[in-house]
Amino acid sequence: MIKVAITGALGRMGSSIIKTVLSQEDMELVAAIEAPGNPKKGEDIGEILGIGRMNVKLSTAEQLKETLRSSIPDVLVDFTIADAAVETAKISAREGINLVIGTTGFSKEQLNEIEDAVRKNSVSAVISPNMATGVNVFFKIAQQMSKILGDSFDVEIIEAHHKHKKDAPSGTAIRVGELIAEATGRNLEEVGVFGRGRGIIGERGKEIAFHSLRGGDIVGDHTVLFAGAGERLELTHRAHSRQAFVNGAIKAIRFVYENKGQGKVFSTWDVLGIK
Repeated sequence: MIKVAITGALGRMGSSIIKTVLSQEDMELVAAIEAPGNPKKGEDIGEILGIGRMNVKLSTAEQLKETLRSSIPDVLVDFTIADAAVETAKISAREGINLVIGTTGFSKEQLNEIEDAVRKNSVSAVISPNMATGVNVFFKIAQQMSKILGDSFDVEIIEAHHKHKKDAPSGTAIRVGELIAEATGRNLEEVGVFGRGRGIIGERGKEIAFHSLRGGDIVGDHTVLFAGAGERLELTHRAHSRQAFVNGAIKAIRFVYENKGQGKVFSTWDVLGIK
């Protein structure tokens, strides 16, 4: 039985993962954690979510170490915000707990901090901006298309999410941009353009451009537009519900448990066996 702890337990992803963990024969929820000061602290997580008593009390982040030591999870899952996730990951790694992190918006320095904690404490982690199976096939196809097209086609990346999403561009958009840049011998830090303001923008160069839309309850749409002379190619992934991401997280939990204690950070491509 895989013992699972979930942070951001009352969020859209956290609560969905909890409900899905409950339906797995090989998993057990042992801890549910929320941000400091949550008024429901101490209440049964199952009763809070309306799915029946689970005998797991909601705890908060300021008591994370104590919660982990009393519940002894095999894997901690984090879909929260970047600043909080870094601290959660470091504390969990020091406690010998393997990680599944789907949080986005990390800086390079923050990712380095997490990876360093994973290595130093000999735990394993799956870190991915998007764990949905279809999105990772989307990543691979975008990479392959870029290798074939080279830099002779202009690249525009358009993504749309619900109005509550805090980071832009999405982690998924950034990741596909990185893959395209690598495949065409470019550095995204040098060629990335993030939106275009009003006015004259001049001639388009070799940039990889990002456009972020935020509104309503859009789960997540991503399109890569490859535009050439007289033709264009469009590659699109649309998430119909968050269950696509939840299912990917469940696969990642099993993978990191099976590959625990390696002091290594894995990606969803490793989980899915994509080369």
